[in-house]
Amino acid sequence: MTTVTASAPGKFVVLGEHAVVYGKPAIALAMDMRFTMRASFGKEFKVNGAPANNYNLSPHMRYLSEKHGNDPLSIFIEERVPSGSGLGSSAALSAAYSAAVRALKKLPTDPESIAREAYEAEFLAQGRGSPMDTSASVNGGGIGLNIPYSNEDFLWRIEKNTHAWDISKVKVPKMTFVIGNTGIRAPTGPLVEKVRKYKDSNTFAASIVEEIGEVTLEGMDAMKRDDRVRLGSLMTADHKLLSILGVSCPQLNKLVECSLPYSYGAKLTGSGGGGCMIALTDHPEKVARAIKLHGGTPYIVNTDVEGVKVHVDNNGKK
Repeated sequence: MTTVTASAPGKFVVLGEHAVVYGKPAIALAMDMRFTMRASFGKEFKVNGAPANNYNLSPHMRYLSEKHGNDPLSIFIEERVPSGSGLGSSAALSAAYSAAVRALKKLPTDPESIAREAYEAEFLAQGRGSPMDTSASVNGGGIGLNIPYSNEDFLWRIEKNTHAWDISKVKVPKMTFVIGNTGIRAPTGPLVEKVRKYKDSNTFAASIVEEIGEVTLEGMDAMKRDDRVRLGSLMTADHKLLSILGVSCPQLNKLVECSLPYSYGAKLTGSGGGGCMIALTDHPEKVARAIKLHGGTPYIVNTDVEGVKVHVDNNGKK
């Protein structure tokens, strides 16, 4: 019996969330938290030994299963990225599941094929959004959307409705980030829709989206120069802009504020409303302690990690 083990990392956004939905630039980094699953063909669809139904099969997995013929699979989920936290959990799930099903079906498992398929699963589940999370999860390392790039760094272009995103690799210097999880689950879709309504009805909100795009390009330049002071200040500025758009919350603001004395800068990451914030720092233990004292769960993360990985075992044979 063929068993496939597939995994994909979570991610965090350094700059550009929400504005990226409208074709503005964004920078995201994969991190060393992964979504890992084992999959094999079976007599009936099961997840962790239980029959699959609407309660334990996500819309992302349903889409990918239907796309590939709905063959019954036995799936065991071994690791998860915290869900509802802005760390790309559903993107990592979509990437890992796409890779697993494609490997079982003996279809190409090249990064671009998986990235496109995983994004379609994300879009179907949320009804909106950019391919940032799925591209970061599939590629690993760092990725930029709609930023200046060289031909050798270009990965793929994804279009959806009236929007298009050019995704490229980003060379990231060695930096330490601390993630602070508020523990508040905040689904992405409603927050993206909240920003859309605000932007469409208010020219001030539309100008904030433009400004986030400008801050992101400045941050890209600072990252290339390994100018952490400048990058950190731009992260903090971006947090203020996202707060104006109404996607922060008191607990996120508290964790950002308590991190700043020991950081170059800090901001919410992901769609907001809860979930996580990030801090760029040379003193990760101090930041982690401050976050814990203020009610958050800290994670010190490494960023130079592999993207999607697939291992095929044919009755003990690779």
